[in-house]
Amino acid sequence: MRLRMGMVGGGLDAMAGELHRRAAALDSRVELVAGALSSTPERSRAAAKAWGLARGYGSWEEMLDAEEKLPPGKRIEFVTVATPNHLHVPVSAAFAEGGFHVACDKPIGISLDEARHLCRVVEKSGIVFLLTHNYTGYPMVKQARHMIAGGELGDLVKVVVDYPQGWLLEPIEKQGHKGAAWRTDPTRSGAAGCLADIGSHAQNMMHTVTGLEVEELCADLGSLHGRKVDDDVSILLRFRGGARGMLSASQVMAGEEGGPNFRIYGTRGALEWKQLDPESLIHRQPGQPVRTLRRGEPYLCDAAKHASRIPPGHPEGYYEAFGNLYRNFADAIIAHRQGTRVKQDFPTAIDGARTMAFIETALESNASGGKWTRMKDHRH
Repeated sequence: MRLRMGMVGGGLDAMAGELHRRAAALDSRVELVAGALSSTPERSRAAAKAWGLARGYGSWEEMLDAEEKLPPGKRIEFVTVATPNHLHVPVSAAFAEGGFHVACDKPIGISLDEARHLCRVVEKSGIVFLLTHNYTGYPMVKQARHMIAGGELGDLVKVVVDYPQGWLLEPIEKQGHKGAAWRTDPTRSGAAGCLADIGSHAQNMMHTVTGLEVEELCADLGSLHGRKVDDDVSILLRFRGGARGMLSASQVMAGEEGGPNFRIYGTRGALEWKQLDPESLIHRQPGQPVRTLRRGEPYLCDAAKHASRIPPGHPEGYYEAFGNLYRNFADAIIAHRQGTRVKQDFPTAIDGARTMAFIETALESNASGGKWTRMKDHRH
């Protein structure tokens, strides 16, 4: 039986909703049956009808109330939150407290305090929580994590991660572009713009692959067109244990399509991965030929092989990586239902709190004129 999914936000003209809907359905383990898909009741119900949902609601509050009253065999089992950032925590916390599992778009919220609050709610409720940093679902990202954890690079020395985009080079938020409008509005995006939107992906990728914790950072955030939030980010990093690094994210780099990308250097070797060539992982070792590891091959680790669906030579990409998160999330929900546990190979609430600590530390550093600033504690 497929898991019954609900969605808040992500209506007909929203890219995020379509991504979540398709990714969740990729392995035929999930069926989207209910939704409050827009900020107005009329648009919300129209979107639900267009998608053929069994139950369309005018608001997320109406949806939560109605679904709680349905018998367990009919109500949704989890909700995906695909709204602007300022609603992530209120909606996620309310559904978690109602006993529903939650998949939430990134970042987890707009402040560290509310991220910590959501972590407490998730822990108390016992629900399964997925934070959809979808790039961590790529097989070769999992292979890099495996190799680093196994010591194949030796002690890590340098970490470089970037996420370049160019779509906000012009002030399209002033021309009716809905996605740009809320992402550049601090009342909906939070105090961070690019840093929260794609910088959060870069930070999460960095931590997921290396396992390193940032000790202190030095941030320089900029913005064009008089925007009230950043659209260009440059951050120097110092990690616990002595490694150093750099994180760059920008939405005003002309002609850039996107990332993220990473280069990770250790005392015994280096790894490089690019999102626009996701099936390759470059492995460099001193004095040795450069190796290119490829997706789908039998020499990869179990997690990378599990994340591959088809043989080599048949490209997999963004949707498949996103689908891997939902597949692992579904496995965790099924295990929860059966009173067992599985390894949760996906970002969780605590990862979201770590990212919010990173964002707030970067904002503080930038406000100080770029002084080195100690990383805030993300724990609750």
